[in-house]
Amino acid sequence: MKPTDKFSGKANVYSRSRPSYPNEYIDYLLSVNSLNETSRVADIGSGTGILTRQLLERNVSVLAVEPNDDMRTKAEQDLQRFEQFTSIKGSAEETTLQDNSVDLVIAALAFHWFDQEKFKLECNRILKQEGKVALVWNSRDFKSPLIKGNVEIFKKYCPTFYGFSGGIGEGEEVFNQFFRDGQYELKRFPNDLVMDFEGFLSRNLSASYSLKESDDEYQHFVEAITNLFEKYSHNGKIVMPNFTRSYLGNV
Repeated sequence: MKPTDKFSGKANVYSRSRPSYPNEYIDYLLSVNSLNETSRVADIGSGTGILTRQLLERNVSVLAVEPNDDMRTKAEQDLQRFEQFTSIKGSAEETTLQDNSVDLVIAALAFHWFDQEKFKLECNRILKQEGKVALVWNSRDFKSPLIKGNVEIFKKYCPTFYGFSGGIGEGEEVFNQFFRDGQYELKRFPNDLVMDFEGFLSRNLSASYSLKESDDEYQHFVEAITNLFEKYSHNGKIVMPNFTRSYLGNV
C-alpha cells in the first residue's frame, strides 16, 4: 500500500481523535518566523487540517497540501469558512506551489512518509529566500508504563507497526542530513492528552498501522486496548503522557 493511501477511510476518526498542538508551540512558530496576516505557510501533508486550523485562527494564510482524498475532503469541509485557507491536491515531492512563494513550510506528523531528498528539493523551490522548514510531531513519552503497554499491543496485533512517528526518534541522523549544514533548533513542549475511553480507542484506531474492522484480529485488538484503558484510567479518564517536538531550520 502506498503511503498516501494508508489513511483512506480514517479521516473522521483521525479528525476527532488526533490532538492539536500547544498554544506555546503556535506562539513560537509565529514569533521565530515573524509570521503575520501577510504571511503564507505551506502545510505539507496537512491531513484533516489540525495544525492548519490553528494557524488560520491566528490569521495566517495556509496552503494545505494533501494527497489523500479522504483526508483533504474532511479538511475542506471543516475549514471552508476561513478565507485564508487554500486546499491543494499535491504531495510533499510535487506540491504544485509556485517558486519562492511561501514564508514557511510545515510538515506535521508527516515527514516520515516523504521521500526526504525530493521533499528537500521541493522546499528549496517553493520557499522564499531564507524561509525555514518546521518538522513537528506529537510524541508519546516512552517512560510511561501506559505507553509501553500500548507499544506491546501494536507489536502483537499490527503487522505494519514499526514504531510511532514512522520510527523516527528524537536524535536521528535524518535531521542532520535534511537541514542545511546539519543545523536546526529542537524544541519540546508539554502536551499531555486527557481522554475518555472513546477518545483513547479512536486515537489508537486512527493510526496508519492500526487494524480495521475487516481484519481478523480486530476484536482482539480492541479488547486489548480496552483492557489497557481500564488498567490505567481513573474516573473514566486516562492521561497519555505526550509532548510536541519541533525541528526548525533552513534546508
